[in-house]
Amino acid sequence: MPPEGQSEAHVGVAATWPAGGRVVERMIKSELIQKISEENPHLYQRDVERIVSTIFDEIIEAMAAGNRVELRGFGAFSVKARDARQGRNPRTGETVMVEEKFVPFFKTGKLLRDRLNQR
Repeated sequence: MPPEGQSEAHVGVAATWPAGGRVVERMIKSELIQKISEENPHLYQRDVERIVSTIFDEIIEAMAAGNRVELRGFGAFSVKARDARQGRNPRTGETVMVEEKFVPFFKTGKLLRDRLNQR
């Protein structure tokens, strides 16, 4: 979350802010592509961009089909169903029906968890 009183758009794409006692830095897709290109000078940036986009597209397509995508050591992407339920309009207090929906879910892999906790 950005600092109180500021939206994410207001803070900017490479903003940092404290989260649980540590500073969190964000990376957007174009920054990821730039970093990979810099670390692999033998590859054209347009090819790196195509590779990254293809990976993301394949993950999205697999999840849209209801499949699970597992990247060993990193984590697993899956889809979870949320049942239909009665919700409440926070402005009016009126009860409304919320339809069943599917939401993305990510479970971290052991290697990633250990790295985050510096084990």
